[in-house]
Amino acid sequence: MQELWNKVKITVQQCLPSHSYRMWIEPLALKSWTDGALMLTAPNFFSRKRITDHYSQLLDRIASEVSGHSCQVQIDVGDPSETAEALPLARQLPLPEAGPRFHNGRLLRRDFTFDQFVVGGNNDFAYSAALSLAAGRRSSQNALFLISRPGMGKSHLAQAVGHHILTQSRSEQVFYTTAEDFTNEMVLAFQTDRIRQFKEKYRNGCDVLLLEDVHYLTGKERTQIELAQTLDSLQESGKKIIFSSCCLPSEIPRLNDKLCSRLSNGLISKIDPPNFRTRVRILHKKAASRGHQLPEDVIQYLASELQDDIRQLESGLVGVTAKSSLLGVPIDLSLAENVVGTIVRTRKSITIEAIKQMVCRQYQVSTTDVISRSRKKCFVRPRQVAIYLARRYTDAPLETIGRSFSRYHATVMHSIRSVEQGMKGDAALRRQVEMISERLEAGDF
Repeated sequence: MQELWNKVKITVQQCLPSHSYRMWIEPLALKSWTDGALMLTAPNFFSRKRITDHYSQLLDRIASEVSGHSCQVQIDVGDPSETAEALPLARQLPLPEAGPRFHNGRLLRRDFTFDQFVVGGNNDFAYSAALSLAAGRRSSQNALFLISRPGMGKSHLAQAVGHHILTQSRSEQVFYTTAEDFTNEMVLAFQTDRIRQFKEKYRNGCDVLLLEDVHYLTGKERTQIELAQTLDSLQESGKKIIFSSCCLPSEIPRLNDKLCSRLSNGLISKIDPPNFRTRVRILHKKAASRGHQLPEDVIQYLASELQDDIRQLESGLVGVTAKSSLLGVPIDLSLAENVVGTIVRTRKSITIEAIKQMVCRQYQVSTTDVISRSRKKCFVRPRQVAIYLARRYTDAPLETIGRSFSRYHATVMHSIRSVEQGMKGDAALRRQVEMISERLEAGDF
């Protein structure tokens, strides 16, 4: 009986796109198979309805061919209690995107490797510099500073260095962290009287430091002093360091001269937006890594319309494949146009002014109050949320956002950090930001 069902699945797999098969058919389990009736169980009611509406005739036909006589497929919803009996011990599966965690640092994504990075005219120098540093080809140059707008691949390159070094030598200690995490870890070390261990960890226990978003160090004088000393120790020992930021060290506000000098004491490389040909190659690479096959005209259409950054390209790719799978329709230009229209329309319509007005309505304050010099809490929080959302949903530089709220660059960055940190511990703030974000993404403003 199970052997016949396996034959049915193999035949069905040949008739459906791979993503459709994996989502709808593969989770089905055989319950019973008697003359003329094949009983299957689906994981939930939605899945059962979807399969019944779109795949029941295909299953009936193939089950009849395999069994040699007329057969009708019936689908029930699996009993959770039966599943619990069948699997008495639960175990957590590893996340496909996550790699090992090194010394309380952040996770290295498994797909952020050199072989998954698409090289083009916009990033070829940065790629060569990162690969050279990872391979140790230039012993005199052990520091690299990557600059780009968000979503251009600097995190990918930084983590690729970590992956490459770890594949060559597991004894190497790779620390991957952000400037914000470094700051928080240092503050905690002071509070718990463990600053000596903190210094020992970074100065003597680290072989490779991957430090992201160094522009968040603005105004953090104590952290800047500690980091500068740490960099002195690492550079004197010939350790490898990669920094990433959205701007040059000299452009980071309230950064002390010593740290600015240390950050600049290495190779500096900028990553520009990819051109059309590179965007096409990126889509091909990412589609292949996810097991998707997209028509070439769809690939070229996505590459021509989604030009902002790599994340937008990924959003388009995920959108067309997910919509095709969920609706049971083929991936074609019509579907791609629908997905791209939503992405572009939402991105273009979300402006700083639209965000400002929506936040003001949510908090019941006026735009005049938000951009005023008042430091009353009832005005400060809406102002910070609006600045945070402006950074998240628009491509406007920090200076432009600051001018819109009559604030300096450093104040804008402080507002963004305040909201990011506040959302971690303040459930009410998190719900407010999520609710406004949902309305923005839905175009309800």
